[in-house]
Parts: sequence; C-alpha cells; structure tokens
Amino acid sequence: MTNETERTEMDADAIQKAIRRMAHEIVEHQPDLGRVVLAGIPTRGIEVARRLAGHIEAVEGVAPFLGTLDISMHRDDLATRGRVTAPVPTCLPVDLDGRPVVLVDDVFFTGRSCRAALDALASFGRPSSIQLAVLVDRGHRELPIRADYVGKNLPTSRGEKIRVRFECLDGVPDSVKVVSP
Repeated sequence: MTNETERTEMDADAIQKAIRRMAHEIVEHQPDLGRVVLAGIPTRGIEVARRLAGHIEAVEGVAPFLGTLDISMHRDDLATRGRVTAPVPTCLPVDLDGRPVVLVDDVFFTGRSCRAALDALASFGRPSSIQLAVLVDRGHRELPIRADYVGKNLPTSRGEKIRVRFECLDGVPDSVKVVSP
C-alpha cells in the first residue's frame, strides 16, 4: 500500500483550453505555418503535438508538419531514471534545414529532456529556429533552458511528481495530477 496523495490540477477541459491557447501563440509567432515542424517527444509530447497541430489547422487552415523525435539515446540521466521507456522511432516528415521547429513535451522539469532533444535534433539538420512548447512547466531547472509556450505553470516540490494522462493513450479521462509522497 502506498501513502501517495493525488490532486487534480487540470481536467480535460483545462487541458484543451491550454493547448488551444498555446496553438494560438504559435500561430502569432510563426509567420509561415506551412514550414513549421512540431516535433513531439515520446510519449505524451507526441499527443500534445498532435493536438496542437489539430488546433492550428482548424484555426488557420494550414497544418504544420508533425513528427516524432526520440531522445532516449541522447539522455544524460539514464542511470538515475527509475523507469526506462522503450525507444520510439524518430519520424520527421521533412528536411529540417531552414525550417522552424517547435519541440513539444508534456512536462518540463529539469531541462534534461529538452537538452537531449536538442542533441537528437542536430542529427537531422539545421533548423532556422528551435522553440519549446510544454503542457506543464513545473520548475526546478538544472539547465539554462526555458519554454517558449507553456500550457500551465505548476510549481511543485522536487519530491512531487506530475502525472499526465490522455484518454487515447491511457484509457482514463485526460488529466494532469500532482502526486505527493
């Protein structure tokens, strides 16, 4: 039996509103949406990227390119991670040279996933710019990296965990929960 407690910080409606707002911000900052590549970081960053692309297409009538960027072999914290996830193949639909890329993840914490994504991205070309979109920014950065688009800033203690769930992936209603020990 575990003594963890959970509190819901975002339900499905709050997640949808945050993603819609982030999509509008991306539209405002990208002059040529037909060149933009949204690169989701597995696992849930892919779903956030897919939803962002859907909102952008619905609003602007132009869909950004949508891809997946596997970072598993570029992480510098593999030994300290409790659970190692299976690699998801990188699938980028176009050459990245000269294109704006928006890296997309679900939770922004220490910045190590983003650093790994930057390393992985370098193998696939030289984008004109790289930005970061995250559903939740929980703070506690260990690297000098910031997100350009944030769904929700959610200050946490280092001991807490953020649990993002999507019905299409997890079979439970969309939610963001803070889990305390």
